[in-house]
Amino acid sequence: MDQPFDTVPDEAILDGRATDAYFLRTETTLEHAGRNPDVVAEVTADQFPTGEFEVLCGLSDVASLLAGRDLDVDAVPEGTLFDGGPVLRIEGRYLEFARYETSLLGFLSQASGFATGALAVRRAAPDATVLSFGARHVHPAVAAVVERSALIAGLDGISHVAAGELLGHEASGTMPHALVLCFGRGEQEAAWLAFDEAVGEEVARIALCDTFTDEVDETLRAAAALGDRLSGVRIDTTGSRRGDFRHILREVRWELDSRGFEDVELFASGGITPETMREIGDVVDGFGIGSAITSAPPVDFALDIVEIGSEPISKRGKLSGVKEVYRTSDGGHHVGPRGDEGPEGGEALFEPLLRDGELVRELGWERARDRLREDRDRVY
Repeated sequence: MDQPFDTVPDEAILDGRATDAYFLRTETTLEHAGRNPDVVAEVTADQFPTGEFEVLCGLSDVASLLAGRDLDVDAVPEGTLFDGGPVLRIEGRYLEFARYETSLLGFLSQASGFATGALAVRRAAPDATVLSFGARHVHPAVAAVVERSALIAGLDGISHVAAGELLGHEASGTMPHALVLCFGRGEQEAAWLAFDEAVGEEVARIALCDTFTDEVDETLRAAAALGDRLSGVRIDTTGSRRGDFRHILREVRWELDSRGFEDVELFASGGITPETMREIGDVVDGFGIGSAITSAPPVDFALDIVEIGSEPISKRGKLSGVKEVYRTSDGGHHVGPRGDEGPEGGEALFEPLLRDGELVRELGWERARDRLREDRDRVY
C-alpha cells in the first residue's frame, strides 16, 4: 500500500492539490479569460475588536507553504493575542496563491484553536506544572501541531515522542494503567518497583495510584515501596468513579503529609478542564491536560481580497482596503486603514514575513512562546 494512512502527503499540500475544488476551477476560468490581477488579500477572524482574545499560531507552516512564490507577505508575530482585524496580508498576482487558500486557513485555524485552548489551561493554573496529554485525541499526523501549540501557550511539557523529536523538546510521561494491569491485581508494588528499576534516572518516579483500589491506599503503598525515590503520584480516576474529586485529592495529600511524604508531588489527569483546574489547583502540584486543548474550536479565519490594482474592494459585509492593526498602550487592539496614523503609544503589529517569496523573519515555537508571554502580561 503506497499510502497506508488517510493523510494528505506533503507534496499535495505544497503543489496546491490540498485545496477545495472551486479554487482550481477559478484558476482555469481566470487563465481562460486572461485575468490575473494584482491583489491584496487579508486573513481575518473578526473585522473589529471583540474583547475576546485568541492566540495566533501556525505561521511557520504558512511561511513554508508560500515560500518560493512571487509574493510579499506580512503577518503579526506568531504568539500574538488578537481579537479583531487581519493577522496576515498577501500581496501579489492572485493566481500565485489562489489554490493555497484552503491549506493556509487550515494551518492557521486549527493551530490557533489549540493554542487558544492551551492558553486557557495555562491561565487556570499559572503556577502548576502543566503537561499536554492531547495527542491521543487527534490524527497522529497533526500531533506535533497540538504539542507545538501547547508549548507556545506556555505549557511545561508534552507527551508525544515523535512531536518532541520534531520540536526539539523531549517528551514527558511515566506509566499508564496498562503497565499496572499487566502485573495484575495485588501486584501494584511490583509494577512500581519494576518501573523504578527499568527507566533512566532522568525520569521522575511518578506512580499511577488508582488502578485497583482506593487512591489513598495505592498512594501510601507506592510511598512505602519507593520511599525517597518517589517523586510524585498521579491520580487519573475515571469520571464515573470520581465522586468529589477535590475531596479525594485532599485526602491523598493529607495522608501523604501525615506520614512524612510532604515532598511527594500530586498530579491530576483525566478529563481535566480549566474549571476543574481552578477548583483543585490549591491541592495539586500539576496536571496532565488533553481534551481541553484538542477540543478547542478552530479559529474561524477567512481570506478576503480587499484591494485590486490599488483600488479598495470587498465582498458585501467585509471591509475594503488594506488595514493596519495595533496593540494599544492599555493592552487593547486597534484596526485602522493603512496610511492612517495609529493610536498614540500603539505598537504596529504587522511585520514582513516573505519578500518576493523569500523568508525574511526568524520563526520558531520558542520565539512565539516568548511573544505570547509578553503579550499576555499586557492584555490580561
